[in-house]
Amino acid sequence: MTARSGDARHNLSVSHNGGVRHQVGDTVEREQESPMVDTSETAADDRGRGGSRDDRPDPATEAFLAHRNLLFTVAYEMLGSAADAEDVLQETWLRWAGVDLGTVRDQRAYLVRITTRQALARLRTLGRRKESYVGSWLPEPLLTAPDVAEDVALADSVSMAMLLVLETLTPTERAVFVLREVFDVDYDEIAEAVDKSPAAVRQIAHRARAHVAARRPRGVVSPAEARDALEAFQRAVETGDLQRLLDILAPDVVFLGDGGGVKQAVLRPIVGADKVARLLAAGLGRVADKLSLRPAQVNGYPALVLRLDGELDTVVAVRIDDGVITGLYAVRNPEKLSHMERATVLSR
Repeated sequence: MTARSGDARHNLSVSHNGGVRHQVGDTVEREQESPMVDTSETAADDRGRGGSRDDRPDPATEAFLAHRNLLFTVAYEMLGSAADAEDVLQETWLRWAGVDLGTVRDQRAYLVRITTRQALARLRTLGRRKESYVGSWLPEPLLTAPDVAEDVALADSVSMAMLLVLETLTPTERAVFVLREVFDVDYDEIAEAVDKSPAAVRQIAHRARAHVAARRPRGVVSPAEARDALEAFQRAVETGDLQRLLDILAPDVVFLGDGGGVKQAVLRPIVGADKVARLLAAGLGRVADKLSLRPAQVNGYPALVLRLDGELDTVVAVRIDDGVITGLYAVRNPEKLSHMERATVLSR
């Protein structure tokens, strides 16, 4: 991708630490650390603080940063992976940097379109990776800010339970559902993003809605309800009280573990309250003297963070229906826990 800088044209790329590489031909002229093109969630917060008029971002960078959190949320909901969503943002920036802004009528829509196309390509690659994944594949958990929980629709859309439902859609169905149902993008704009006709997109949206409705949690759970259920679950785990565990688990509860072949985890779903309760009691009982459990806001809802000897070990998210836990999702793969150290900003 190219972008104008004065009268010269340069190839422009963004390194993973946010630096900008200006390249002429095959030679990198320089790399500078600059929050103006940092694709991390802190970049937009830093924009405009201090500095002179000459330090302001160029229009392309300013537009990208203004919509950065939205673009990350779109990519994450399509992929279920924060690491892949960050890569998609890098690719989106590279393409956006070469666009003639004078031809862009709606910058937000244009950026969402680029992000969607890049995420679709990445989603197909991710599907092939999952085929060889060791054990169950679970979405990458995000430590989220309190304002995500306050937006009930956003919290529901990024919850672990919903992301697992979205995993059952085809890539195009997932893109259409996310753009239409979560971000309220019009059908014509979605059609451009997924390279389909508006009529086809309407059919895909109808099919995806029906598919999701049949599999999603039976009702939107309030943060308070989720917190109460999780507190009861935490007390039962910490006391080793098997009956308390059985009381908070639905008879058909499903337990999924994701160790990615790096950490020990169940390789297949464990189904049934008795089996799950005994698995938890036995497994956690062996490390009780090293174990600490703390609540945290993960993907918009209360979850438990398990530490062993003070080190982050597991994130446990839950699905709740009718006041009882129907799904337990334990992510142990270290590569999926990097976004648990600081809150990720999501937006619609």
